[in-house]
Amino acid sequence: MIHFKEAGIKDIPLIRELTYAVWPQTYADILTPEQTAYMLNMMYSEASLQHQINTKLHRFIIAFDDDDAVGFASWSFTSGKKICRLHKIYVLQNRQGKGIGKKLINHIIAVTRQAGAAILELNVNRHNKAKDFYIRQGFRVVREEDIAIGNGYFMNDYVMQKSISVQQ
Repeated sequence: MIHFKEAGIKDIPLIRELTYAVWPQTYADILTPEQTAYMLNMMYSEASLQHQINTKLHRFIIAFDDDDAVGFASWSFTSGKKICRLHKIYVLQNRQGKGIGKKLINHIIAVTRQAGAAILELNVNRHNKAKDFYIRQGFRVVREEDIAIGNGYFMNDYVMQKSISVQQ
């Protein structure tokens, strides 16, 4: 049975374990091994995850199937709280297609809607097949972004949004 646990600093090793199980395969056809290594260090080092949790106030949840950790997500509110940013959502490859990603998104929508958010927004690499998953969940592309992340690398993304206001 799928259930979620709010994650904190003590869960960083598990978040990193899940990341390293998912990330290299997810981006193998999109990023060079060098860019993957750079981005993993930039976004998923212990220090970076601590900063995301403590300073940027990103909230993390871990998805469990019974006792097995199978994925995670993180989000935060924008300054006006009307837009919630979905920063990360990853599910182990052998658990994809079983509704876990959809349940993670629906959980985040329920929590953020209750707090007053009207839009859930995310970035997805323009070559990532996850874009189709987001479209099936009701997201739409609102713009493209090319974000310099250092070392000469860019994230070439779509920004996608979904209305989550109660008046849907």
